[in-house]
Amino acid sequence: MKELALKYGCNPNQKPSRIYMSEGELPIEVLNGRPGYINFLDALNSWQLVSELKAATGLPSAASFKHVSPAGAAVGLPLSDTLKKIYFVDDIDIDPSPIACAYARARGADRMSSYGDFIALSDTCDSTTALLIKREVSDGVIAPDYTPEALDILREKRKGTYNVIKMDPAYRPAPIEHKQVFGITFEQGRNEIRLDDPALFENIPTANKTFTDEARRDLIIALITLKYTQSNSVCYVKDGQAIGIGAGQQSRIHCTRLAGNKADIWWLRQHPKVMNLPFVEKIRRADRDNTIDVYISEDHDDVLADGTWQQFFTEKPEVLTMEEKKAWIAQNTKVALGSDAFFPFGDNIERAHKSGVEYIAQAGGSVRDDHVIATCDKYGIAMAFTGVRLFHH
Repeated sequence: MKELALKYGCNPNQKPSRIYMSEGELPIEVLNGRPGYINFLDALNSWQLVSELKAATGLPSAASFKHVSPAGAAVGLPLSDTLKKIYFVDDIDIDPSPIACAYARARGADRMSSYGDFIALSDTCDSTTALLIKREVSDGVIAPDYTPEALDILREKRKGTYNVIKMDPAYRPAPIEHKQVFGITFEQGRNEIRLDDPALFENIPTANKTFTDEARRDLIIALITLKYTQSNSVCYVKDGQAIGIGAGQQSRIHCTRLAGNKADIWWLRQHPKVMNLPFVEKIRRADRDNTIDVYISEDHDDVLADGTWQQFFTEKPEVLTMEEKKAWIAQNTKVALGSDAFFPFGDNIERAHKSGVEYIAQAGGSVRDDHVIATCDKYGIAMAFTGVRLFHH
């Protein structure tokens, strides 16, 4: 198949719409549903991300994409009991399936952003992963293959309309890529840089020059995630998964703050008060996620006010105070941070430190590198200048 007609483009008024190959066959097969223009943008970008994560780490990988940027990305490490509970997968035995663990991590880290996502899996989708996907609000999934049981489960989702795409893992695109904007064609070489190259971590200008094996792994995950995130972008990673992604911001400090706030929310969801919220029986998953998000925020009264809390809880929870939140966030450690270009000022490091960042990989090359280095040294942070910029548009 050389081309596939689509219902419409980014918006319903943008017709006609299609995907096609100038040479050769399309490397995809639609096994179910009718994916649209944005679905394919998410699918093909996320497929590249998980393929590179798998190649770099040797671990099954997954990504949750929304509007051509990842909401989450992770490798298939086992989940602690705490993570199983806050990701709401403690009712399914997912440990035998590394790809299910990867998906649970990618989908669970930022559940608000992942709502209605497109999923990418580096490995064959098994029945355990399909069961996790089936109960989440999602637009579709792309993977190299599906077990017969998994395909049956996914074909039942969304009254049989769920988008299921099979990707040819042997496909390699041409080295030159093209893009049209306003009738003008842009051409560039594909970004084929390898981000698992040890040389990227050789230039360490900070006093602390120690990167643990886990820190290097997490920094590689951060950099690969950034390679497929709309710029400017910053990514916080811990224990093999992105816990905060700031995408598409004009200011890098805003990226750092946005991603840091998401990382803080991920950590706060593990606070005992949050984990023990007394939800009413059969609350919708989306309502539960939104309620947790509001409860953690400064707008907690929106779900705790008399006459309102009864919609969500069997009894009125105590407020999670600002002091309690600050004390809990201070306990987060060993977080890795990647940036798709240099940090211009030390304010980014100040913000990163507040969210437990101890390891950083960034391009370097700012006229204020000295200030950035000094701020890292102030907190004992180890930072590598990779010399690599990862803008993606």
